[in-house]
Amino acid sequence: MATLHLHSVLPNPTSFKSTKATTSTRRRLLANSVRCAEATQVTGETQRVTVRNGNDSLDIGRVLNGMWQTSGGWGRIDRDDAVEAMLRYADAGLSTFDMADHYGPAEDLYGIFINRVRQERPPEFLEKVRGLTKWVPPPVKMTSSYVRDSINVSRKRMDVASLDMLQFHWWDYANTGYLDALKHLTDLKEEGKIKTVALTNFDTERLQIILENEIPVVSNQVQHSIVDMRPQQKMAELCQLTGVKLITWSMPGEDGVSFNLCFRHSQGIASKHGATIPNVAVKYILDQQAVAGSMIGVRLGLSEHIQDSNAVFSLTLDEDDISSIQEVTKKGKNLLKVIGDCGDEYRRA
Repeated sequence: MATLHLHSVLPNPTSFKSTKATTSTRRRLLANSVRCAEATQVTGETQRVTVRNGNDSLDIGRVLNGMWQTSGGWGRIDRDDAVEAMLRYADAGLSTFDMADHYGPAEDLYGIFINRVRQERPPEFLEKVRGLTKWVPPPVKMTSSYVRDSINVSRKRMDVASLDMLQFHWWDYANTGYLDALKHLTDLKEEGKIKTVALTNFDTERLQIILENEIPVVSNQVQHSIVDMRPQQKMAELCQLTGVKLITWSMPGEDGVSFNLCFRHSQGIASKHGATIPNVAVKYILDQQAVAGSMIGVRLGLSEHIQDSNAVFSLTLDEDDISSIQEVTKKGKNLLKVIGDCGDEYRRA
């Protein structure tokens, strides 16, 4: 397989906003945008959304169960209790689970869970369950056999013939092996080993390069919150053009002043609607341009927030709420300048 090089894409693609794409480039991106947008739609009471690129599509929950807390540091996870908790989340309609190859036993827990679903739930229930995982390889040479062997580990652990979504992370942009890895992942998708290929923590520049190399990614998972609005400053524009969607996660981050200000304002909005602060924060992000879904961490078998998570779908933020939040976000630091673009927090020198 030939190696893909940066010279095959736009010259000096420093940022989407500052780069004026050629006519042919924009035509390709716009054509892809049409294919993506045709099936990117919210269904039900905004509880599910379909992400698509070309012929690849997957419907997922707009609120996803983030399983990073199985990786350690948040309390001991009991396997049986965790799987029972996963069943309760799925029974309540929260049936999209997000995990990674390095989240401790997350993929193994999903494998046990999905077998319980196959045995104990009707076929139509199984059709709504989704398992999204991530592959975070070391910066070694991305050969076809290496990529295949790595993905087979996740398929075996999750006990599925085809991964619903494989979200790919890469540590060092100077190493262009990420394009080789994504090409091999696309080959595995064509073989039916993966249903959709996606990204996690990639920046706007690299997302554009990947799309210019005609790699059909459907989404990019990035940090995005009331405090961290970086995706709306840069990446959302490219996503709107191409149809690629954002799956978001959040944490307080480094700007403590902004976090405290947003907390106080969100508290007032939450009280007004009889909701919680997390409800307000998640709903505000779900309403942002290009966002398909937002993750809420689950401490499986330790604590549950099923009712609180589902309450997001009945919350509507009015113009006063939105204006109030926007006024606060303007007072915070410009994290795009402090941290960099999406994912740069993982690539600091």
